[in-house]
Amino acid sequence: MRLEPVIGLEIHIQLKTVTKMFCGCKAREEALAPNTHVCPVCMGHPGALPVPNETALRDGILMGLALGCTIATQTKFDRKHYFYPDLPKAYQISQFDLPFASKGSLELEIPDTTAPRQNMTVGITRVHLEEDAGKLFHGEGGRSFVDFNRGGIPLIEIVTEPDFRTPQEAKVFLQELRTIARFLGISDADMEKGHLRCDANVSLRPVDEKGDVTGERFYPKTEIKNINSFRFVERAITFEIQRQTKLWEAGNPPIEETTRGWNEVKQTTEEQRSKEAANDYRYFPEPDIPLLDLAGIADKLLAKLPELPARRRARFVEEFGLKKEDARTLCEDATWANYVEAVFAELATWLQDVEDLSEDQVLTERHKLANLTANWMLNRLKGLMADRAIDIRTLKITPEDFAEFVTLVATRKVNQATGVKLLTEMIETGADPSHIMEDKKMGTLEDVEVLSGIVERVLEGHLEEVLKYQQGKKELLAFFIGLVMKETEGSADAAAVRNLLLVKLET
Repeated sequence: MRLEPVIGLEIHIQLKTVTKMFCGCKAREEALAPNTHVCPVCMGHPGALPVPNETALRDGILMGLALGCTIATQTKFDRKHYFYPDLPKAYQISQFDLPFASKGSLELEIPDTTAPRQNMTVGITRVHLEEDAGKLFHGEGGRSFVDFNRGGIPLIEIVTEPDFRTPQEAKVFLQELRTIARFLGISDADMEKGHLRCDANVSLRPVDEKGDVTGERFYPKTEIKNINSFRFVERAITFEIQRQTKLWEAGNPPIEETTRGWNEVKQTTEEQRSKEAANDYRYFPEPDIPLLDLAGIADKLLAKLPELPARRRARFVEEFGLKKEDARTLCEDATWANYVEAVFAELATWLQDVEDLSEDQVLTERHKLANLTANWMLNRLKGLMADRAIDIRTLKITPEDFAEFVTLVATRKVNQATGVKLLTEMIETGADPSHIMEDKKMGTLEDVEVLSGIVERVLEGHLEEVLKYQQGKKELLAFFIGLVMKETEGSADAAAVRNLLLVKLET
């Protein structure tokens, strides 16, 4: 019997609004004294009336539009009842039968050529708004404490169709959702900080060799709650598939829906309770908030929708000649993507000014520049920034200066070794690369007479190695090149050095 995983996700994204969902308290929880950003509304005191946050509603609609959803003309809030210490009202203001967005889809590309599916469509069941709960802290001696600073911060919940078949697909979708949220500017969507949280619903079903379902379409699912990293999502789903597979093979498949938690220490999911149904929450319309009229809002926000990550990645590949994997990495953050775009705009201007290039040569040079730029950005610039804890928003190197730096490397006015020194100086000072190169004499040494003299001194100082080379040990050429580069402090043109050495060693 072949078993196919059926996976759906429920994702909560914390919005970065100034105030909470239904009150005027600051929507901050980090680095604050516990229970300092609270008020009668978010604490559920008698007589306190909630007022919906318009910015949160607009941010939620933006996400709905980005996910291709239909935006409702009217929406309402509901009370979702459950008893837990982090919920002071004993109910959560959420949305039940009339969410503001539903029936969407997202095209997803899996960046792994070994994956069963490289492209898929993820159905979006709904997107709705709700308020967050407080945060529990479990101390010594069995005591627990609750901080309500987070209580009332606006969340959007995104519910997908059960369209995923592998843990990797679920992980890639979450990463894409994080990127979309950042491009829209509605959330940092940092899983480690709790800005993005995921519940995964996992079940199995028997299929034949063609992949056609041979039994029921859906079997009882297990919900894995509050997974807080992309790595944990993949591991938790993988474990749950393995656990349920063993049950099926033993003739004892799951017969009821359950809720489990992920134990990172044990690398297992652990049963928590039977899964609640909608009637367990006793939903009813929130009596203190009237029906909201959304007519016309979606059209206005659609005009403000920015270029989304998938489209931008595709354009970077098409227009700039970037590799797909490089475009994906450079478009993980909207500010980085804007920086990259500005750099390539400068490089395009530089290419236009280069004389005597045919159309085919321009295309070839464009691809060379794309690879060179991506290499220096991803392998050098980002590394230097990480070492210094510099964010792209505080980077001193302007796109114009980075483009100029790339052209210096492309035209071999600086080589790889001096290029690293030059880029390091740029990141420290923010100075123009040409000025740094001239002031610190970082330009490539190409003077044939000077290089020839250095090559001769190196060879005269290593006559034994010269003899071995001439007797057939050709790998010593790299040894001689290294000595010349060391003598010139990395400023020599490596190709010129190699040619000079060959002339002197072979004649």
